[in-house]
Amino acid sequence: MKQIIYKNTAISYSDIGTGTAVVLLHGFLENKTMWKDLAPKLAEKNRVISIDLLGHGDSDCLGYVHSMEENAEIVKAVLSNLKIRKTIIIGHSMGGYVALAFAELYPQFIKGLVLLNSTAKEDSEERKLNRDRAIKAVKQNYINFVRMSIVNLFSENNRDRLENEIEKVKLEALKTPLQGIIASLEGMKIRKDRQFILKESNFPKMLILGKKDGVLIYNENMTQIKNTNAELITFPDGHMSHIENKMDLEKVVLRFLKGI
Repeated sequence: MKQIIYKNTAISYSDIGTGTAVVLLHGFLENKTMWKDLAPKLAEKNRVISIDLLGHGDSDCLGYVHSMEENAEIVKAVLSNLKIRKTIIIGHSMGGYVALAFAELYPQFIKGLVLLNSTAKEDSEERKLNRDRAIKAVKQNYINFVRMSIVNLFSENNRDRLENEIEKVKLEALKTPLQGIIASLEGMKIRKDRQFILKESNFPKMLILGKKDGVLIYNENMTQIKNTNAELITFPDGHMSHIENKMDLEKVVLRFLKGI
């Protein structure tokens, strides 16, 4: 584990392997340990940097709202510290929102982009209301909110099969401080629509979605690649493709990296 200080805030990351830089950005209630299986595989031929986003893992909180842009700035700070000028970014869920913010702010740094169980669309009005409800729920019962949130990320038919894995994800999620959870929900709620990045950018792009994802409804999100050069990969399960479709995801990502 390594660390930089950004605006008097500790930002934690790991850095393994050599070669083309690949940045891994975790999702909401996750941290860099979510990449424990994928990162070593990618690091066989690449330099892999996994970053704890604001208020997650070993990175501190920074204020009451962790915007996607502020998270993108910590990614830039880590890359600058490592003297990395070009990178491929793989972002899971909220990590994808941060990757898109980074791509808008620093397009010259991007060699490729993978949105894993993520979307370039902004929150609908209904989802914004759900973010507010989530903030109330986590204030009332932190442990129950975290546990229920994690279970709902997996497709129903996988919940028994992956019971042990789900428990491990819950334990990691429960390390996320209350302020980190609320600040991230506020940040996701106000994020802007960035479908233009899929349409206008020239670097290689891949969107990976789960057919039974209860968080990002498949039919609503597959449409965003229309009239773009982004590749769509569909897995049969839920929001946690790195666990539910582990081997297939590894093959798809390695193929994407090899093609750049």
